[in-house]
Amino acid sequence: NSCTQLSPPTLFNTISGENVLKYLERLQELLQQISRAAGMNGSAPTRLVDPLEDPLPGVGTYEDFNTIDWVREKSKDRDRHREIANKSRQSTWALLRSISDAFSGWLLMLLVGLKTGAIAGGIDIAAHWLTDMKEGVCLIGFWFNHEHCCWTSNETTFQERDRCPQWQSWAELITGTSEGAFAYIVNYLMYLFWALLFAFLAVSLVRAFAPYACGSGIPEIKTILSGFIIRGYLGKWTLIIKTITLVLAVSSGLSLGKEGPLVHVACCCANILCHRFAKYRKNEAKRREVLSAAAAVGVSVAFGAPIGGVLFSLEEVSYYFPLKTLWRSFFAALVAAFTLRSINPFGNSRLVLFYVEFHAPWHLVELGPFILLGIFGGLWGAMFIKANIYWCKIRKSTCLGRYPVTEVLVVTALTGLLAYPNSYTRMSGPELISELFNDCSLLDSSQLCGYTGVGNTLGDRPAGPGLYTALWQLALALVFKMLITVITFGMKVPSGLFIPSMAVGAIAGRLLGVGMEQLAYYHHDWVIFKGWCSPGADCITPGLYAMVGAAACLGGVTRMTVSLVVIMFELTGGLEYIVPLMAATMTSKWVADAFGREGIYEAHIRLNGYPFLEPKEEFEHNSLAVDVMRPRRADPSLAVLTQDGMTVGEVEALVESTDYSGFPVVVSAESQRLVGFVLRRDLLISIDNARKRQEGVVSASQVVFTDHAPSLPADAPPPLRLRGIVDLSPFTVTDHTPMDITVDIFRKLGLRQCLVTHNGRLLGIITKKDILKHMAQIANRDPDSILFN
Repeated sequence: NSCTQLSPPTLFNTISGENVLKYLERLQELLQQISRAAGMNGSAPTRLVDPLEDPLPGVGTYEDFNTIDWVREKSKDRDRHREIANKSRQSTWALLRSISDAFSGWLLMLLVGLKTGAIAGGIDIAAHWLTDMKEGVCLIGFWFNHEHCCWTSNETTFQERDRCPQWQSWAELITGTSEGAFAYIVNYLMYLFWALLFAFLAVSLVRAFAPYACGSGIPEIKTILSGFIIRGYLGKWTLIIKTITLVLAVSSGLSLGKEGPLVHVACCCANILCHRFAKYRKNEAKRREVLSAAAAVGVSVAFGAPIGGVLFSLEEVSYYFPLKTLWRSFFAALVAAFTLRSINPFGNSRLVLFYVEFHAPWHLVELGPFILLGIFGGLWGAMFIKANIYWCKIRKSTCLGRYPVTEVLVVTALTGLLAYPNSYTRMSGPELISELFNDCSLLDSSQLCGYTGVGNTLGDRPAGPGLYTALWQLALALVFKMLITVITFGMKVPSGLFIPSMAVGAIAGRLLGVGMEQLAYYHHDWVIFKGWCSPGADCITPGLYAMVGAAACLGGVTRMTVSLVVIMFELTGGLEYIVPLMAATMTSKWVADAFGREGIYEAHIRLNGYPFLEPKEEFEHNSLAVDVMRPRRADPSLAVLTQDGMTVGEVEALVESTDYSGFPVVVSAESQRLVGFVLRRDLLISIDNARKRQEGVVSASQVVFTDHAPSLPADAPPPLRLRGIVDLSPFTVTDHTPMDITVDIFRKLGLRQCLVTHNGRLLGIITKKDILKHMAQIANRDPDSILFN
């Protein structure tokens, strides 16, 4: 523009001797202005930085404890696919890269299955060995557990199949005898010593190296799969420490299981392996598809239930589960189950954890007791959730939470002191459940098979003294397990809930099963037994009642239905008992839902204040978007950016004076016509990069969010073009949109914010946190319990 002020004819016509120097100076000044305008710096022009044409590192990423933008991530993935497809037609090398990209997802699933299966096998073997170490040691090799130690012995008897000279209790090693009060006390003290040592190591390692390794992990996994960012929760240190401390925590004898934490372990493996593949490393939505499949892998290796694992991920954990993820979950669960079967950690050449083989079919009349077990499971689940959440609130609000090591040691000491005298509480959770599921044979030496039958009949028999003793012990074990699990779940050690819940239900089911069996024996002429239960026949199977009770209690606590039934029949191999399992599971869910629709994982998500929008929860209030949006009437006006009227200094001042995660972009402050939306993180990174890479960007530089920069004065600094970081298609609703529709939009599209307009003018903004606070107010809960954005 400055060149036109002095045209060439004027320049040459007016040159005379005395004016030469004057015009040369003027020409030099014009050239300097042109140089500044073009960004010349001695040799080469400085190009204006535009994030759209030259992507900046860090733009498009998210800060810790923030929610991802599902729509933007899916859009990025579609653009990447389109680019790969276009290039694949241009050369053979590009075609091979396209094939490699398509195959990488299956390769990743293969690696996740192999790695998780290997880790789970190691955990099973180590936990079994350390659990047995509390009671004794193998003389031929301290690395053998009790069962493996006695495998090669020829001196075992049928009645005492677990006793062999190669395995000695601590009392035999220290005192030379296993009989008498002193030997009992020595074993008791050694049991407590090892339990306290394992628990202390577990909580100390968690506290020192990986605080995220505590707990079940499923509430956080659900939150992460919904789009929330928790840095480090799925990292390598969390994986290492969780694997080690899970073995220690299970071996300590605490009332917890390893099944929930194995889901966390599988997701850690998947997240670490995702960093080896660019398309999963750079896209948060794609990574969550892999994590959904990893959750299925976790359950597959925890129970030996690959199909149940896929259904568990679909029903209970995943937020976004496309058909492609279903296939890959199935493949990964298959690989993990095959790997675990190859390792054979249980030593029985079976994949299932509690294999059962019942001899008698169930009868229609037994549906009544099965439904009673469902009612018990629902009541226990509702009671457990309320009691556990109450205890966790006490832990968080009192000094108890400041001393996690002391809490773990006290609970471990209490558990050991009360558990050791009772053989059913002393044994590990899986061992107890296996004992309760067992169907008595003629030569069974278990106390639960202490009948006084005569002859070689497998029919119902009268209970003997051994069985009555076992029933008393089981009743005490039931009360103990119900109480101790409440205070154990949520401590600062890895702790799963599947096995303790199943143990409670299995004990209740076995007690009811034995009661029904004795009722059928002594009153086989009653109407309910006539026609199908003749004297001496094998009518009632107490082990089946234990299996149904286990499913009912686990369903009452977690509110699982379809996946739980499939897991149970995969777990036990009892395919013909699906109907009793379905009846009990559905009944337990209905009963538990009558006291509150939240399962234990949803309750812990709410307790921790995570921004999780529960898909199962109904929104029944008739409020509008204008009632929920910010700013409210008494609030300051909405902080916005204009498309071309602000300087870098003004933008930085606005960002520093607020803590918002993003800002709407409008045409002007007067019109408030919406242009788009820009994230705070992207804005700060772009300005910082422009200051380093673009010459002349200062606080007075104009920030432009449009395609074309406006005309600027000649002496103005170069503008900063940021059109590439603006979302030009943000989701908007009108101020009169019903909130139930708005909530559905947030759930189904995974939005983090939505803008509210009136006749095209921007009025306000609704974030996921605003919706959760509004729902908490409607439910008479504290809205400030939602802690994160």
